[in-house]
Amino acid sequence: MRIRLSGKGEPGVNGGPPGDLYVEVHIKEHAVFQRDGDDLHCEMPVSIVEATLGGEIEIPTLNGKAVFTIPEGTQTGKTFRLRGKGIKGVRASYPGDLFCHVLVETPVKLSEKQKDLLRELDKLMRADGDKHSPQAKSWMDKVKSFFE
Repeated sequence: MRIRLSGKGEPGVNGGPPGDLYVEVHIKEHAVFQRDGDDLHCEMPVSIVEATLGGEIEIPTLNGKAVFTIPEGTQTGKTFRLRGKGIKGVRASYPGDLFCHVLVETPVKLSEKQKDLLRELDKLMRADGDKHSPQAKSWMDKVKSFFE
């Protein structure tokens, strides 16, 4: 953004009128939020258990934290909108929104017991068919139709 202040610059040559002053404004990137006009976007990592079973999570806002309930079965990439938690622009009468993008974290550095429990869960889920993974089923249907 560039702001022009007419007549506030350096004096002119040989006693001429002062010129214009230009001020350039650069907005530094934030570690948590990305700005889109008056709206803010953030990525919210949640555990696989929180995403699967649902529950309350704390979301950072400009004014502290907000508690938000994510529904059972939330997938990576799901976006939640918190109205009025964005930035109040200079010419706006109300603040923008905060869009929270969910990132489901895959566990790392698991113990053998944790791996065994996950294998058992996977076995139980596969025994029930495709009802636990609707996206994988629709993706496989698309792949099959592509090769037919």
